Amino acid sequence: MHNDSFQRYDINAEFFAFHVKKEALQDAVKGFKAIHLAGFNITVPHKTAIMPFLDEIDPLAQAIGAVNTVVNDDGRFIGYNTDGSGFLEALKKEIPSFDNKNMLLIGAGGAARAIYFTMAHAGVQSIDIANRTLDKAEYLVKNCPYPVDSAVLRIEDAEEKLSKYDLIVQTTSIGMHPEINRSPICLDRIKKDAFVSDIIYTPLETKFLQDAKRHGARTQNGIPMFAYQGALAFEKWTGILPDTERMQSIVLKHLGGKSC
Repeated sequence: MHNDSFQRYDINAEFFAFHVKKEALQDAVKGFKAIHLAGFNITVPHKTAIMPFLDEIDPLAQAIGAVNTVVNDDGRFIGYNTDGSGFLEALKKEIPSFDNKNMLLIGAGGAARAIYFTMAHAGVQSIDIANRTLDKAEYLVKNCPYPVDSAVLRIEDAEEKLSKYDLIVQTTSIGMHPEINRSPICLDRIKKDAFVSDIIYTPLETKFLQDAKRHGARTQNGIPMFAYQGALAFEKWTGILPDTERMQSIVLKHLGGKSC
């Protein structure tokens, strides 16, 4: 989707994938700087490990503790995180205002952290976190730099309180192959007008989203977030916010399906 945007906006650039092993990460960053790379993305497992090797970290990325986008600013590598912002922008298309909205976040990993901090900053009324390991969820709440009412719940307790939530966001890997027939939580008590998001995009519609639809909820898979986080990275590199609808269609074409 980046290369398509480079061509569309007549920018002399190309996006390549590099496989970098953990022990070579610092050398890779030095190499990127030596050849004056304009910018790059970082994915797992390097989003946190790369931070000490950059010249500056954006405050939100610093708070999240992960970087997914680097910009070469006159020879200085600056790290950003567009994951949470990408999720937020995708969500705004469906939910224009977050006032008085209660949110349940399922999972407490890196993606959950980015989304939790970003949504807290966006002004959601409350964000409860449901996770198998309560310590990890408590760590997120304790380290969030933005004030938001939060409770840490066991999955079973969250299931009992589902009717409270206007927005439910699933960030775990449950639902991906080989667990395509599993859902992280039972949705029997969900609000009928709730909005349910699963950041997974392979498969395009997880069992979690299928269950949510069956109970009358509106749903969104991970494609919009993926496109928007890429679009925000592209904007940081070029100053141009690309066509996110076009980006989504390109991703869907490569995945061989239609969004749910």
